[in-house]
Amino acid sequence: MNWLSRSSYIFLVSVSLFANVVPATASLLTNQPPEEQTLTLDDLNQLDALLEEETESATSLFDRQTAIDVAALVFVLVFGLVSFFCKSDRLKIVSLLLSVIYLGFVKASLVSIVDIFGAIRLSLPSFSYAISYYLLIGFTVGSTVLWGRFYCGRICAFGALTQLIDRIVPDRFRFELPPAVDRWAIYLKYVLLVGAVLYVVAGGDTLIYRYIEPFWMFTLHGSTVMWTLLALLLLSTIFVRNLYCRYLCSVGAGLGLLSNLTVFRIKRWSECKTCKLCEKTCEWGAIEGPKILISECVRCDDCERLYADEEKCPHWLILLRQKARLAPED
Repeated sequence: MNWLSRSSYIFLVSVSLFANVVPATASLLTNQPPEEQTLTLDDLNQLDALLEEETESATSLFDRQTAIDVAALVFVLVFGLVSFFCKSDRLKIVSLLLSVIYLGFVKASLVSIVDIFGAIRLSLPSFSYAISYYLLIGFTVGSTVLWGRFYCGRICAFGALTQLIDRIVPDRFRFELPPAVDRWAIYLKYVLLVGAVLYVVAGGDTLIYRYIEPFWMFTLHGSTVMWTLLALLLLSTIFVRNLYCRYLCSVGAGLGLLSNLTVFRIKRWSECKTCKLCEKTCEWGAIEGPKILISECVRCDDCERLYADEEKCPHWLILLRQKARLAPED
C-alpha cells in the first residue's frame, strides 16, 4: 500500500471512529445507553472498494499532471537548445520569455543553492514524485559540461528576466564598473557560495537562501525585508547590467566551476588577439582580448553572431580586402 492509500485509509477509519465516538459521548452526557454500531462485512467491502477507487483516481491524476509538467519542461529546454544552435536573436528572446513565464511564474522551478544544500545533506526528493526536478537538474549539469553556463544564459528564469530588462533600459542609464573593480567583483559570488555552504554544514538554517538569492520572488511570497532587498537589486540592475548574475549568484558560481570541464570552446580568429570588438560587445565581462573566461561566459551568442558576421567582424573584412587586391584588373 503506497502513501496515498495509507493516507486515505487512515482518513476513512478516522471518520468511522468519529461517527461512533460522538454518539457514545452524547449518550454519556444524557445518561442514555449508546446505540450499538458495528461495521458489517458489506460495509467493509464498500469501504475497501471506495478506498481503491479513490486511490486509482488520485494516481491517475498524479500521472497525468506529471506527464504534463515533464512535457512542458522538455519543450522549454528543447526550444532553448534550438535558439542556441540556430544563433537566432529572435528565437533567443522567445526562449527567455518561455523561461520567465513557465519556469518562473507558473512553476517557480529554478536551480537553487537549496539544491546544493540538499545534496550535501543527502536530503533530496524522491524521484517518483520529482521527475521534473531531476530532469531540470540533470539537464543543467549535462549542458554545463557540454557547452558551459548555457543554463544561466537561456533557462534560468531570473537570468532571463534581467536580460529582457536589459533590452528595455536605454544605454544612457548604464554604468560599467571599472575593469579593475570588475575583475575582483566577479569572485564575490564564489565567496557567497562557499560562505553559505559552510554556514549550513556548520548547522545553520537553510532558509538563509532567501537573503542570498532572489528566486523566491516567482512564488510571490516574502517578508518585507526580502521584498525591500529585491527592489534594491532590481533597481541596481537597471544601472549595472546583469548585476546579480555576474557578481552575486551562488548557483552561477557553482556552474562556473563546473563549466571548466566543458568540452566545447568558442571559436576565435587570429585577429582576435588585437581586435576589441567582441570584448566591448560582451555584456558579461567574459572576454579579455583573445581569451574567453569560460566560467563567466553564459553562451549568450552575441560574440558568436559577431564572429560570423561578414559585414562587421574584422576577420571577414580583411579577407574581403585581400581578395580585392588579388582580383585581376580588367
